[in-house]
Amino acid sequence: MLVTTTTNREADGYDEFAWLQAYADHEGIPWKGRPPVSRRFFDVGEGRRLSGLVWGEGEPELVLLHGGGQNAHTWDSVAMALDRPLVALDLPGHGHSSWRADRDYWPWANAEAVAAALAQVAPRPKAVVGMSLGGLTTFRLGATRPELVPKAVVVDVTPGVGARTATMTQEQRGATALVAGPSTYASFEEMLDAVAATVPGRPRESLRPGLRHNARRLDDGRWAWRYDRLRPEGDEGTIDFTALWEDVAAMPAPLLLVRGGRSAHVHDDDVAELRRRKPDSVVEVVEGAGHSVQSDRPVVLARLIDEFVAGAP
Repeated sequence: MLVTTTTNREADGYDEFAWLQAYADHEGIPWKGRPPVSRRFFDVGEGRRLSGLVWGEGEPELVLLHGGGQNAHTWDSVAMALDRPLVALDLPGHGHSSWRADRDYWPWANAEAVAAALAQVAPRPKAVVGMSLGGLTTFRLGATRPELVPKAVVVDVTPGVGARTATMTQEQRGATALVAGPSTYASFEEMLDAVAATVPGRPRESLRPGLRHNARRLDDGRWAWRYDRLRPEGDEGTIDFTALWEDVAAMPAPLLLVRGGRSAHVHDDDVAELRRRKPDSVVEVVEGAGHSVQSDRPVVLARLIDEFVAGAP
């Protein structure tokens, strides 16, 4: 069952689409007025819902899946640069999607929920684009529901990511380190300080809109993340995703891997294994981008997606 809402304001006056023109101006994307975009909700069974942002008119051509600790708004600039019908989903336990009592937010369960949502909103996409946890989910979805993934674009992740993160410094982990940090903060400004400390190269104020999308104000005045914890507080252990290499090999869809030039999440050894498992894989490196290529170089990523989707089947 599809549940639709165009409401984008919360009790404190938050308008989740208020920054679109600022994003467009920053990236040099022509602004033609607020694009057609609305938030929708999709029943995925067992009393759970996935939420997503549906952009453009007509059936979505692309599906965008964010990384762990993010939400659908991470794709806002990419969506405007692509300028085509698409849907950016909030993964389970993230954004406005339902949380799970068992906290199973890993690719295997995620793929089932995403498939249920796509049956309602994008049953015939041209491609699925997934970053980090969304990319791992794309591997699983492409292997188990290939009709939903005719082409796959995976951003800065392979099934070898567990071994990579285990050896990373806090600086290399960047904002991804926040998922193992505090769940609540005394104020929004304290929360913003915590985010800014993980990305010292970014001006603090430039992080405010993205954090506002990913934060919620509690009844007691404190601020919390708009995602459930992926693991207990303080636990920085890694998850073994290597079983997904079998899904990479089983996935019939053409695959584009986009690496961030400044990211340590994908090693050359991972690329070699990817090409061994799926020899026709295409690999692109976006210089100047970290792990979140969609945030650091959205226009470049949009061009790579467009070119890959338009290429030969």
